[in-house]
Amino acid sequence: MLNVALAKGRLADSCAELFIRCGIRAGILKEETRKLVLETPDGKFRFFFVKPADVPTYVEYGIADIGIVGKDTLLEAGADLYEMLDLGFEKCKLCVAGFAGRAPSRPLRVATKYVNTARRLYASRGEDAEIIKLNGSIELAPLTGLSDVIFDIVQSGGTLRANGLSVLEEVFDISARLIANKVSLKTKAAEILPLISAMKQYIGE
Repeated sequence: MLNVALAKGRLADSCAELFIRCGIRAGILKEETRKLVLETPDGKFRFFFVKPADVPTYVEYGIADIGIVGKDTLLEAGADLYEMLDLGFEKCKLCVAGFAGRAPSRPLRVATKYVNTARRLYASRGEDAEIIKLNGSIELAPLTGLSDVIFDIVQSGGTLRANGLSVLEEVFDISARLIANKVSLKTKAAEILPLISAMKQYIGE
């Protein structure tokens, strides 16, 4: 049996369609249920539903053999696992945003929930930045003077525009990624590799 970690929410719906198109009896993923563990009728796959930030942890520790998670979550987690495939859906950008033309303070104050990623980014540039961790409504930080800029996911940009903010820099392209446990990729190669091949055909690689 192949154990799969999936993020709850919208991403899970896209994953359900992906698995079904790859010939897996994963219709159970589309059913309304509060269960956190589901198995396919043929007993070949077991799915764990976890918070997005926990998907890399379940895969790194081998509880799940594979998982599907956003690239932003992977960057932040820095987990010891294999990133196998860019699935090409749930696309967005990880951006720096703020008020265009406003002079920043020194050191630059950056509000984000991606604390580890932001620290690595500014350290790699040799820039002095104070990273302020927030868990939601990140756009509020520059509006209230808490930060100069934010470092966050941008899809349509509607929330930024509604609050007078602009994308100052697009830093990372984000999409859903297939990840694998390093040991599982060896011990369950007969199950994982054909699945990867099927996914590649589905996404047109």
